[in-house]
Amino acid sequence: MLRLLKRNRDLIVVSVLLVYPLTTFLARRSAAREPNILDRAVLALTAPVQRVFIWAFDGAGSLWKGYADLRGVRGENLELRAQNRQLRSETNELAEVRAENERLRRLLDYAKASPDPQLPARILGVNPAATLLSLRIDRGESDGIRRGMPVVTPDGVVGIVQRVTGSFADVVLITDANSKIAVKVQRSRVRATATGKGESRALQLENALRTEDLQEGDQVVTSGTDGVFPPGLLVGRITSLQRRNYGMVQSADILPAVDMTKLEEVLVIQTRGAPPSANNPQARRGADTAP
Repeated sequence: MLRLLKRNRDLIVVSVLLVYPLTTFLARRSAAREPNILDRAVLALTAPVQRVFIWAFDGAGSLWKGYADLRGVRGENLELRAQNRQLRSETNELAEVRAENERLRRLLDYAKASPDPQLPARILGVNPAATLLSLRIDRGESDGIRRGMPVVTPDGVVGIVQRVTGSFADVVLITDANSKIAVKVQRSRVRATATGKGESRALQLENALRTEDLQEGDQVVTSGTDGVFPPGLLVGRITSLQRRNYGMVQSADILPAVDMTKLEEVLVIQTRGAPPSANNPQARRGADTAP
């Protein structure tokens, strides 16, 4: 529309200069007398031109109003998008806070129900070396943490404190290849040893006699005979049996009760701590292998 007006600018100006005086003259005269044939002819000829001008100016005004409205809508759209992003961010933050509060509530409820004093701790980092499955917590000697103390969650056993400084401690996971803890099968009371396989989600049940009653799905708990873990803490469940036709023992795979890859908070059982021994290979490994 704007291009059409620019292209016929001269014609429009001339038409306005011709039509406006004539229309004004006729309008003034029409107030005094009835229009004659000539008046009607002039009005009939100029009416289409008037309609064109009115349509052109109304169209240009509508276009400008539409453009202004469109700019306003675009601005409102941008503002609404920014508000939407802010609300999504706040929603995510609230979800994280709720999840953390729920985890901490479970930890505190579990700690209150335990006969042993337990101290909550946050995970600071995970050792990236595949040769040592361990993590670091934000509690240390200043909090009463000592080497050899068990580390657990409400879901089950996590590991043993291996190295301690003033403000943090390193925990070797029960899934580490050198980890061995005394366990028993909850259903049949069979005593055995749970050995780490060096994988975050794998344990091996060893030293169970071939004649003992083991079944897939059996819950495995700590026996308390190693002097490190209190009895009855959940270690995992048997997922498969390996029973040979020869030999005196059988073995089984154990799925740990705790997913070590998703830990964010743990509890340290504040016992006296276990000294290095044959049942506590994590403590024997020394601080030089810690993350």
